[in-house]
Amino acid sequence: MEFIRNFPFFSIVLSLFSGPLSSVLDGKWAKRANGAVIALCGLLSGAVLWYAARTGEAFVYTMGHFPAPWGNELRAGILEALLAVIFCVIMLLCMWGGSREREAEIESGKQNLYYIMVDLLLCSLLALLYTNDLFTAYVFVEINTISACGLIMIRQNGRTIEAATRYMIMSLLGSGLLLLGLCFLYDLTGHLLMSNIRESVQALADFGQYQTPLLVAICLMCVGLAIKSALFPFHTWLPDAYGYSTLSSAAILSSLVSKGYIFLLVKIFYRVIGFDVIRDSKVIHVLFVFGIAGMIMGSLDAIRESDIRRMIAYSSVAQIGYIYMGFGLGTTAGVIASIYHMICHAATKSLLFVAASGITEVSGKSRYFKDLNGAGFRNRLAGVAFTAGSLSMVGVPMFAGFISKLFFSQAAVGHDLKMLPTLMALALSSVLNTMYFMKTVIRIYSPSGSPVPGTAGALPREYENITLRQQPLKAAAMILFILLNIVLGLNSEPLIGLIRQGLEMFNTL
Repeated sequence: MEFIRNFPFFSIVLSLFSGPLSSVLDGKWAKRANGAVIALCGLLSGAVLWYAARTGEAFVYTMGHFPAPWGNELRAGILEALLAVIFCVIMLLCMWGGSREREAEIESGKQNLYYIMVDLLLCSLLALLYTNDLFTAYVFVEINTISACGLIMIRQNGRTIEAATRYMIMSLLGSGLLLLGLCFLYDLTGHLLMSNIRESVQALADFGQYQTPLLVAICLMCVGLAIKSALFPFHTWLPDAYGYSTLSSAAILSSLVSKGYIFLLVKIFYRVIGFDVIRDSKVIHVLFVFGIAGMIMGSLDAIRESDIRRMIAYSSVAQIGYIYMGFGLGTTAGVIASIYHMICHAATKSLLFVAASGITEVSGKSRYFKDLNGAGFRNRLAGVAFTAGSLSMVGVPMFAGFISKLFFSQAAVGHDLKMLPTLMALALSSVLNTMYFMKTVIRIYSPSGSPVPGTAGALPREYENITLRQQPLKAAAMILFILLNIVLGLNSEPLIGLIRQGLEMFNTL
């Protein structure tokens, strides 16, 4: 059973070295190898989750058996393993959902390159989850950035190259600020391992030393990761990156990449600085304000969109705002709600992108709302899937989004200063979510050839009789995403219990 302690290292190395393997395989075998690697990493992480839950404690894996400061460490607890399992499941379903689009949109000679990028992205996400070393985290942040940029520009058209360039510029700005904050922190503490930094920072806080440099380091790291995770107003790169990349790329980027950065921020709060020090620094108040601004402004931008893919992308800005608002509450309940919302958003946003692809397929490949009338009848599964995802985003009971909004509300109740702004923002954001998601649902179920009341345009007659032979992998992905949303909405307590246990483990080792 002790052998399971090696699994975090195995999963990272397996995904890392599967990239070179994909480079020598043809497209079909590279695709199979990529699916097998994602599934195997998920199984390894599942075993780690079982082991951590059974023992009730986290464990450290020392790389090469060299102790700090010469060696490097991985740390695995319930929360890290839980998110690793969920990330692998969602990535696998995203790859299933976009299988045919990849073959159509990516040149045959570049199929291998795509799977290399996906393997490296999986490796970086797992490393961000498991690493116990802050500089190692920064290295994999950069690997994550490069891989994500490759996934965006793999289609090689003008819009994706522009989107990838904008993404790279903003991401490098965020990475630079993160590195500056890390350098400040290393100068103050002399350590790179998270647990050692935590002890030194606590000593500085107890004696009241170097408080201004420590605050600068915290601010730099928070702003850097906020930029990389597209917190308002640092979100300008997001609509093009999600809107014009291939389907699998958009689903993975929206559901997983930003969550890796956000989880690193959670580790910095708990494992590196200490949540009490973060709360005393008042940085959480800034995150709270910008989180609420993102909830509202992202929804307003989504309402103004006429392109279904870009609408879903702008919705992500609002959902990232929810997560930062929960952090800004400065309570354990708020952080638990944010982590749960990370999981719900990852499952729902992937579903929406995959379903939107099915809707546009039967609408003359058009992504504009004026061409989507009746699409829910022409592709019934995609219509049901998009409706389920929309209901989750709005916060209808039985779906995942309702539970996360309920937890945010409960976390805010009793807070002296932030209860009223939080509840008002949740209510307003839910109304705005309803406006643009339900408008789309009404559109796809409106009779073909007739415009939706209050809107312009109708489905051209040549689209009315389009029929679609459903792709088995895409159909399986949509069905499993729907089931995942319902499970998260109806059986949240076990997951919440695991998240709570995982956060308690963050205060050990």
